[in-house]
Amino acid sequence: MNQKTKNLRSGFAVLLMASGLTVSGTALTANGQVKPETKPAQTRTNTGGRDPFKKYEPPRAPVAKKSSVVEPPSIQQRIEQYKAQKQTAMMARIAAPKPTTAFLLSEVQVVGISRSPRGYAAIVEATPIKLAYVIYPGEKFYDGQLVAIEDNRLVFRRETVFTSGKRERSVELKPLRQANLVDALAATKAAPANTSAVEPEKKPEDKAPSKPE
Repeated sequence: MNQKTKNLRSGFAVLLMASGLTVSGTALTANGQVKPETKPAQTRTNTGGRDPFKKYEPPRAPVAKKSSVVEPPSIQQRIEQYKAQKQTAMMARIAAPKPTTAFLLSEVQVVGISRSPRGYAAIVEATPIKLAYVIYPGEKFYDGQLVAIEDNRLVFRRETVFTSGKRERSVELKPLRQANLVDALAATKAAPANTSAVEPEKKPEDKAPSKPE
């Protein structure tokens, strides 16, 4: 009985082993038939807009455009502009611009400085046309404005315009013009002549008869 039981157990063990080998072989066969998953090949994408295989070059700084000073029109053109502005102001019945708006600061010389009821006043000469004007603080010129009048000089604010549209402001001082030797001699000669030139009094009988209207 014992021997028969042992034989059954041995046969059962052999059967289990055989069935285990069969199952494992089937699993290996099934695993061999399943294709391994293929990962997609990694490709480099150029997201920065630069070739990754090209040598790096630092970006160049933008070259600033050179800006030059805007040249003012000629004196004749500026005078014509002033006349047109004056005519427009008269038609609109508003205050006309001053004649000094047609002149550059470089075209003005300080002839004299005096004190008036309105405060300090200055007499300047526009050299292109040889005419003198009385000006006060706040007076405008083509490229600037009178800021202050001091004892022996004028203080201007100059405005420089560039082609880029930029405007640059600076302070400009104009001293009182010194009288030259020719002016001094002319003044000396004119003084005695004016004092001695006295017209004689006319008698009533010397008067010419009036013309009929």
